[in-house]
Amino acid sequence: MLDFLKPPIQTFQDFVLVSSRALGNVFRRPHYNSDIFQQMDIIGVGSLPITSMVGWFSGIVMALQMSRALTTYGAESRVGEIVSITLVRELGPVLTALLVAGRNASGMASELGSMKVTEQIDAMRALGTDPSQKLVTPRLIASATMLPLLTIIADCIGMIGGYFVASTQLGLTSSEYWTSAWQVLEYNDLAQGLIKPFAFAIIIALVGCFYGIRTSGGTQGVGRATTNAVVWSSLWIIVINTLITQVFVNF
Repeated sequence: MLDFLKPPIQTFQDFVLVSSRALGNVFRRPHYNSDIFQQMDIIGVGSLPITSMVGWFSGIVMALQMSRALTTYGAESRVGEIVSITLVRELGPVLTALLVAGRNASGMASELGSMKVTEQIDAMRALGTDPSQKLVTPRLIASATMLPLLTIIADCIGMIGGYFVASTQLGLTSSEYWTSAWQVLEYNDLAQGLIKPFAFAIIIALVGCFYGIRTSGGTQGVGRATTNAVVWSSLWIIVINTLITQVFVNF
């Protein structure tokens, strides 16, 4: 009668096992440092152009959207505060994570899925190498290291985009904009802006690798794994963002 619940429960159980093993491997040897640095380059440096662009245009859009309302009340000098808070708390972490999920969760799933269907992972086990230690943990460490850095860069570039609008359309001076933008930030805001991308990075890496290593069904299975990785990592980013925001709002 409840057979329809078996597949999702089994999937969740498998995900918990894969995640716990990958997280535990962070503190175990061997550490494949070359793989970690390679993934840092792929995830961090490779994602830098798109995250910079989304940060720039997010700052511009926020300044444009708020300039009309603030001008109505004669408060256009506060546009820097709004751009700064919005980017650091929400738009920077969430948009950057969604872009990285679309780019890298799919890449992890497709790469590991291809290895799975071609039996490379089975061969790795036969040679005595732990696939989780070799394949999952380096991607987890690299994601958790690079995504917060990408978010910081996106936030800074977004503030510069907001300044561009504020200076060209609202007539604000550099000191007026940047003083308000920096002074409004509190430790609570900075904590949100760093904790969120760190949590999102763990989700992206674990979900992408999970669907990759459980791929079956040949090339069609790789396609399904890639789609599932992007969809579920994006969904969990939104859910976890809501939970973290709720925690910080109560402080």
